[in-house]
Amino acid sequence: MDSKAKKILMNTHWSSGWRGEFSCSDEDFQYAKGKGLMFDPVTISHDECVRRLRELHEMSITKEKVTHPFLHSLSTRKVHWRSALSSYALTHDLSIHTYAYRQPAGPSYSACGECNESRLMADEQYTREDWNVLNFERVKWGGVRLNYLIYCLMDLQILAREVEFEVNQEDIAILRRMLEAIEACGNQEAARQLEKRWKDILPSNQYERDTVMEIWGFAGLLQSKDDDRPERGRGTDFVSMATWRGEDGFSAEKVQFYFGEYL
Repeated sequence: MDSKAKKILMNTHWSSGWRGEFSCSDEDFQYAKGKGLMFDPVTISHDECVRRLRELHEMSITKEKVTHPFLHSLSTRKVHWRSALSSYALTHDLSIHTYAYRQPAGPSYSACGECNESRLMADEQYTREDWNVLNFERVKWGGVRLNYLIYCLMDLQILAREVEFEVNQEDIAILRRMLEAIEACGNQEAARQLEKRWKDILPSNQYERDTVMEIWGFAGLLQSKDDDRPERGRGTDFVSMATWRGEDGFSAEKVQFYFGEYL
């Protein structure tokens, strides 16, 4: 990642907290845009988003294409390479469909039945959508609006341009210790307790660890077996992890699917 372009992106949105008004000179914007970190406003329909995502999965985005950068990020703390894992999982099985094709039985994520079933938040039309703020969140914390259809599209489009990532022994050791920490959780421990268990394992701050948990939740690695439980952690914006408990552990099937070659 170009350091100057990254600084422009970060300074546009953040200065000891969110800026009240996002501002960036045209010269700086054009530089960061040329390095692939900033974008012109995006106007696109839901149907076109779905079509582009289908093309990405069929032509360039494979399981290995998302697991390698995720693992690479563990020791390097390059958090922007993490959310492609959940973007892949949320959209891989999404078939071509229109926004009005099927109404959801009970809307919770989207008025589009297909997206709702896939836990994707989707609008029928995006007009001058600001990908810069989405990418800022991706670069700073690893992503925030992880299950937004438009975020998944941006995330995977950026990844599609990248070459192979190196996974080293330190990455693998961190992964194994993260899984061991999940197994050590008490039955009633929730996401916040798991985050604290990961504190001395994963080079990160709390916000980054929260994001990794959410990524694993959306990817099915951490699955709640009882969504009727009272949610814990809503005050910290947990979504996929709001009803997870230690007794749920991790999905051995998903761990094997994504990371089996390293375990």
